[in-house]
Amino acid sequence: MTAPVSLIDKHISPNLAGLSTSATIAIAQQCRQLAGEGRQVFRLGLGQSPFPVPDSVVRALQDNAHQKDYLPVKGLPELRQTLVEHHRRSFDLDCGRENIIVGPGSKELMFILQLVYDGEILIPMPSWVSYLPQARIAGRRVNAIQTALATGWKITPDLLEAVCRLDPNRPRLLILNYPANPTGQTYRRDELEPLVRVCRRYRILVLSDEIYGKTTYDDDHTSLVALYPEGTIFSSGLSKWCGAGGWRLGFFVVPEAAAWLSDAMATVASETYTSTSAPIQYAAIAAFQPNVDLDRYVERCRDILGGLARVIMDMLGVLEIEVLPPTGGFYVFPDFEPYRQRLTRRNIGGSRQLCQQLLADTGVALLPGCDFGRDERELTARLAFVDFDGEQALAAYPDQGVVDEAFIGENCGRTIEAVRRVVDWLADL
Repeated sequence: MTAPVSLIDKHISPNLAGLSTSATIAIAQQCRQLAGEGRQVFRLGLGQSPFPVPDSVVRALQDNAHQKDYLPVKGLPELRQTLVEHHRRSFDLDCGRENIIVGPGSKELMFILQLVYDGEILIPMPSWVSYLPQARIAGRRVNAIQTALATGWKITPDLLEAVCRLDPNRPRLLILNYPANPTGQTYRRDELEPLVRVCRRYRILVLSDEIYGKTTYDDDHTSLVALYPEGTIFSSGLSKWCGAGGWRLGFFVVPEAAAWLSDAMATVASETYTSTSAPIQYAAIAAFQPNVDLDRYVERCRDILGGLARVIMDMLGVLEIEVLPPTGGFYVFPDFEPYRQRLTRRNIGGSRQLCQQLLADTGVALLPGCDFGRDERELTARLAFVDFDGEQALAAYPDQGVVDEAFIGENCGRTIEAVRRVVDWLADL
């Protein structure tokens, strides 16, 4: 039987050349497929919060399931006002309702921002997998700034200065994410201040992606907005601290001097997604209002993640790898370079081959460093320590508030087993 002849020629935007499904989505699909085939799979690839959405927020969604109207493009006024008050309460920062734009996930807002902003995009690498593809789809010039493990995988003032001084008047948007995906590292105030001086000197607009801000283990998160209010767009949402990734709600706080940006973004939004889901927006009000139970939920999630991170670091400590202890979120970013010679004997010469072989041999799914903008030959990988029952862990949270190794072993067993398999696999090379 001959194949049908297509009457439609293939015409795809050149901006999509070389792009495929987002790496995090692809690894989740692959894990589902392998599990469906009967394989035991440990899902340390997709960075989805393991914790349930808090009961009060779930009830708010149930109570507002009847909400069906198209809402204002920039977001429900009551939600935006709640976010103003939340911003002041959580970060001691002032903004107005007019500074806030709500969208169906911060990811969508980031894409629209890059679409409407006419300038160079600066992305420190390693970075979240979607920043660079979004910029390419939008047709933006990108400067991928490679950072180093020696500086905590962070952009330094010298690196930023070196990029900007050659063309000091070029408009630029710097994307800063902390605590960072994929490294788990954060920027402290004394690290942000010298960066701000460079940003002011060159009038750099900064997208400060602080979606993991509430997961900082020591609860000492400094927002860049406090140091650079005139040039910082604050980005956050519900997905990481509230366990509601699939609800798709994010928001930007745009500085008053950049109101033209949020207006332009609203124009694009009005012609694309129109508005964010009404029931989700009404429910989100409950997530951002003062609530002792919610505060306790965030604190306990943070304690569990911090305790699990410590156990994982102890386990990885027996290896010859280089890895920094995370300070927030649920990621570590080990470098397996000391094992290169042994990996080469297995025909593994880069991070993608490393993760493919590890999945085949152990059932543990990691994401290769090259998906985060690192060189294909580098032997880095992101381990998302999220494969455990977060609801069970919260229910078992100790009365004394001490999350020790025994608690982690009892309540985060799948993640511990996955890390053990990685350690054993490397030890047996």
